[in-house]
Amino acid sequence: MTYDHQVTLISETYSENDIGEMVPAETKTKILCREQSVGRSEFYTAAAAGHRPEVVLIVHRYEYNGERKVDYKNTRYNVIRAYAVNTEEIELVCEAPAHGRS
Repeated sequence: MTYDHQVTLISETYSENDIGEMVPAETKTKILCREQSVGRSEFYTAAAAGHRPEVVLIVHRYEYNGERKVDYKNTRYNVIRAYAVNTEEIELVCEAPAHGRS
């Protein structure tokens, strides 16, 4: 299978500013992925838990470090599940955040 799409993995870290507030900082890493549609079973199982999976992205395991947000095709998604497909790939099940939260 070919990795013919680009996804940006987003990790968040927090640091203290000059007045002692914790401020988030994002680190973005662009990698290649392959897109897969959300299966019927996956969709209904996630919906029962209050999620709405919209896209499944397959990435290399060595490139994924537990990031919980991604940018894909000009949309920011939350990773609601990461599943090891095999020894080389991880499947990221993603949903767009509800309006007003990310």
